[in-house]
Amino acid sequence: MTVTSPTATIPAPPRRTRALPGLLALGVGGFTIGTTEFVTMGVLPQIAEGLHRTEPQAAHGITAYALGVVVGVPVLAILGARLPRRGLLLALMSAYAVFNLLTAIAPNYGLFVAARFLDGLPHGAYFGIASLAAAALVDPARRGRAIASVMLGLSVANLVGVPAATWMGQHLGWRTTYLACAVLAALAVALISAFVPATPATGQSSGRAEARTFFTRGQVWLTIAAGSIGLGGVFAIYSYIATTVTGVAGLSASAVPLFLLAFGLGLTVGTWAGGELAAWSVYRSLLLGAIGTTLAMLAFWFAAPHGWWALPVVFVFAGLGSIVVTNLQLRLMDVAGDAVTLGAAMNHASLNVGNALGAWAGGVVIAAGFGYRAPALIATGLAIVGVLIIALSGALSRRDGRAQ
Repeated sequence: MTVTSPTATIPAPPRRTRALPGLLALGVGGFTIGTTEFVTMGVLPQIAEGLHRTEPQAAHGITAYALGVVVGVPVLAILGARLPRRGLLLALMSAYAVFNLLTAIAPNYGLFVAARFLDGLPHGAYFGIASLAAAALVDPARRGRAIASVMLGLSVANLVGVPAATWMGQHLGWRTTYLACAVLAALAVALISAFVPATPATGQSSGRAEARTFFTRGQVWLTIAAGSIGLGGVFAIYSYIATTVTGVAGLSASAVPLFLLAFGLGLTVGTWAGGELAAWSVYRSLLLGAIGTTLAMLAFWFAAPHGWWALPVVFVFAGLGSIVVTNLQLRLMDVAGDAVTLGAAMNHASLNVGNALGAWAGGVVIAAGFGYRAPALIATGLAIVGVLIIALSGALSRRDGRAQ
């Protein structure tokens, strides 16, 4: 059914019975991406052993994925601005299936790293387009919840997908982990094809024009830098969490999925708390969350040798980091001007620069012989820089007379 006017033919809002399966389909895509991105940390020792490399070398796969996200967000956001949404979503998720399969069968280290880079390319663009598609499935009053349902896939991935895939990799081999991710991507393709209706691109603005607006704003660059550097500390710790649990905390490999579960629970609680705090003040929530994350990372350095005492610290720094992520997203959209869509997508690029930076920096100190506890100190240093950047951004806003 359509509503017509003298100038346009506009699709009528889909019924709720059609919206719910569509939102589920889009959420499965988010679940697939979240599992794919973070499971490498859980099976990093097995990857290193299987490819006959050190863990810092195997962690280049984490860095490569993150760089793929950074490259893919602006390129795909600009090139895909005028493409039909469902078709683009299907192409992006199909690419996930192919590149996860390529990772699973990679015969050597070089192809493994290349496959991880390629797998990162669709990441940010998927969430940007999926958010628009989710909003189109419901009436305007429900758009916020619809978009949140897509992002919920990331939280559920860290609660369920990553611990389960890590267990699978430990018992059936690390390659089965990526085979499972490929199957999840194929399932998402089938669900999107079946339940997400075909809708045209907005076609209202040029992706290049939006990029010009976005990338010429100083506050945009400060916000991106705050996420890229400040949250790099989270990944400096999390990238090597498996061996930290077994080699520093002295626990068995069976404890690793529990630490990943604690991280996922922290992300979920932090996402909820970040949204609630944003109603009070986006900037203050961002600044206080960043300070808290810094202190929690330092606490992890003290707790790491003491076995299960490190578990609640992982929950805390994940939760505080998620508060930062949520409010960074809102801050970036606030300072993006008219380029809100690119601002939302670029938050994923910013976080994955942090992913690459943290994995690399943690690997450097480990390779230098400082041990698996040392990345926590690197993380603390990166987080302090992030706090300073956020404070600078706020000072400049106040100077320009903008409310915080």
